Amino acid sequence: MTTAQEFWETFYSERDQVWSGKPNPLLVREAERLTPGSALDIGCAEGGDAVWLAKRGWRVLGVDVSQVALDRAVKHAFEAGVEISVEQHDLKVTFPEGLYDLVSAQFLHSPVEEDGERNSILRRASEAVAPGGHLIVGGHAGAPSWSEHQDYYFPTTKDVLDHLKLADNWIVVTDEVVERPLVGPDGQEETRKDNVLTVKRLF
Repeated sequence: MTTAQEFWETFYSERDQVWSGKPNPLLVREAERLTPGSALDIGCAEGGDAVWLAKRGWRVLGVDVSQVALDRAVKHAFEAGVEISVEQHDLKVTFPEGLYDLVSAQFLHSPVEEDGERNSILRRASEAVAPGGHLIVGGHAGAPSWSEHQDYYFPTTKDVLDHLKLADNWIVVTDEVVERPLVGPDGQEETRKDNVLTVKRLF
């Protein structure tokens, strides 16, 4: 196993369910206006986004480094009455083949990522977008006060765009910082900022 595989397999194996099962609001906001086609969900975790997309008629491939998470994603899709495909990838090593009408990368943050790893994965994700398709990148803009990851650098949308190095056959659809209320494990009330970047490949 790679370091990332070891970390995330342990992360998911320690609990029966980690995430709520609900889709990420940033993805919902950006994707609900799109016509369903083929979708690639990188870092799909337990499948909340993949299942939501499948319910809306997308043909979804979910990718994660953790097989435990992928097994749960398939189970959740079955329970929801939809089908998704899954593949296990450590994305810094391998990447799924093909072109997709939608590539989604939601909160692709990792405490064990190597320097430049996220940037290279997102560049590869942009290369997987079909002509006329979209890349949606959602990410945290900072850590909450109770997080142990205060020293983690959260890239801005400008950082992401700069590293993507997109050609002139792309346009920016959404480039925003979104604020939402957040309640911590001990009842702390804060406002959390998240970044959302949606770009469209024209041809």
